[in-house]
Amino acid sequence: MPSGQEPLLAQGPASEASNDDALEEEDALLTGARTDGSKKSTAVIVKSRWQEIALFLWALLATVVVVILAVLYQHKQAEKGLSGDGSASPSGKRNLIFMVSDGMGPTSLALTRGWRQHTEQLPYDQVLVLDQHLIGQSRTRSSSSLVTDSAAGATAFSCGMKSYNGAISVLPDHSPCGSVMEAAKRAGYTTGLVVTTRITDATPAVFASHVRRREMEDEIALQMLGETHPLGRMVDLMFGGGRCQFLPNTTDGGCRNDGLNAIELAKSKSWNYIESREEFDNLGTSVELPMLGLFASDDFPYEIDRRYQNDVYPSLAEMAKTALDALSAATEDKDQGFFIMIEGSRIDHAGHANDPAAQVHEVLAYDKTVAAVLDFIKDSQTPTVMVGTSDHETGGLATARQLHTTYPEYLWYPGVLANANHSAAHLHYEFNDHLAGIPKHASNSVSVSSKDTKAYLTSLVSKGLGINDPSQEELDYLVQHPAVAAYGFASMVSKRAQTGWSTHGHSGADVNIYTSDPRAAKALMGNHENTEVGEFLRHYLDLDDEVEKVTEKLRKHMDVVGAASWLGDVPTEGERLDGQDHIDDYHGDHRKRSRSRSECDVCGR
Repeated sequence: MPSGQEPLLAQGPASEASNDDALEEEDALLTGARTDGSKKSTAVIVKSRWQEIALFLWALLATVVVVILAVLYQHKQAEKGLSGDGSASPSGKRNLIFMVSDGMGPTSLALTRGWRQHTEQLPYDQVLVLDQHLIGQSRTRSSSSLVTDSAAGATAFSCGMKSYNGAISVLPDHSPCGSVMEAAKRAGYTTGLVVTTRITDATPAVFASHVRRREMEDEIALQMLGETHPLGRMVDLMFGGGRCQFLPNTTDGGCRNDGLNAIELAKSKSWNYIESREEFDNLGTSVELPMLGLFASDDFPYEIDRRYQNDVYPSLAEMAKTALDALSAATEDKDQGFFIMIEGSRIDHAGHANDPAAQVHEVLAYDKTVAAVLDFIKDSQTPTVMVGTSDHETGGLATARQLHTTYPEYLWYPGVLANANHSAAHLHYEFNDHLAGIPKHASNSVSVSSKDTKAYLTSLVSKGLGINDPSQEELDYLVQHPAVAAYGFASMVSKRAQTGWSTHGHSGADVNIYTSDPRAAKALMGNHENTEVGEFLRHYLDLDDEVEKVTEKLRKHMDVVGAASWLGDVPTEGERLDGQDHIDDYHGDHRKRSRSRSECDVCGR
């Protein structure tokens, strides 16, 4: 630097005038008043303000970017946690809704879809709700047969393991296996069962009881109430039929063989009990748990018949919605959510009866229930997943039938099913009630040659089935075989609709898997063993270890009290445990079970 020059910053002290100017500008900033300062000072102030605004906007943008990245990261972590591939379990509070369409195979969907499109005049691309949530299929064989029954099929869901036909959460070695519902209850979840058969029937039974023979429904009822279950009460809410199984056979409508009134027992053990439509409607949103609702003595009527008795029986969708609301309210302030099994039970019975008109109404009722469940999930504040499948297919249903030896036509007629107002079972009862009023001969057999009987049948099938051209052969069969009239009525509908059936029992067909969330149920995409469905249920609820603990406790109890006194005797070799008799007891085109049990004579199991 040249000598004699000073740095610019090394100027002398500011003058008094410059200090006054600075003070004036400062006052202007505070008051907004104009100053006599230079234009340069004003520009500096404006620039400073824009810098501050820019800095604020930059900070705001950076914050937004950080939040977005955090959300994306959490979403990615959730995807990993809910992948269902066994690598991780979901975390946090959650609900699981497991739906079972008993006896419903893929053809049941095609039958119902075509019927609905016809009756509602819909375009061919209008599908069912279920069709929109299909992700895979399940293989259904049991440990004892390529064709499972409901007990073994549902045990695969409850325990995640194969067992023999007739086993209620019991393994092939006849020891108990812990169920996902029992593990859920012990882990703090609230639990429920909703069905349209007896609540003690095979599918609901496997989730909260253990017996070696499915027909042990007296014992199943007590276990489900928690009275004789080794771990106490495992269910908080039960809606369904089967009141008969809770009342002694010495009372009206009772069929228990031990003389015990299990309903009164349940009331004494804190259960809230209802049995009428009025009581159900009065529940509203305040359902006190534990809750037992038994709305039918046996199974519910088929949906095609129930719709005329809506003031007596709630629908499956109504029961499901009430149950979901109740469980949701009960778990609102709890750390754990709920687990519920909802079953479209009588799809199976319509298949056993080979009644296509009854079947389409049952499948549609189930489809409406799935829609109601999806609506609940959409509005739920707790993450909730629905997974649904069938335990097996029933009837070997085909949407085609060859009626003669010539080359078959490629068609079937949904209009025939649309004309039916009632199920074949309903007509069966009406016909047999009619016969009960006809005077009998000395031989005590009903007169079957009466022209009045055939005239009555002609009118009955016209009003009930929409069939106005019964053949003499069909009428003769009905009057000669009133005990299996349901099969005759169903056959009349099937032939005219050209729907085919291969059996009155179950088939070995694969069945569909559905979900509300393909991401959460990724493990069930594709074709799987039914046991993998059970594995998914307990994995989603993070209960793998708890299921094993339950199994260990159950087996210790078995050792203490004796297996036979709790689980029943070991089945003898060759004994059928699937609710059906041997083929020797069937005859002709319309097979009849030799066992007698009111409506089950025409519905199957």
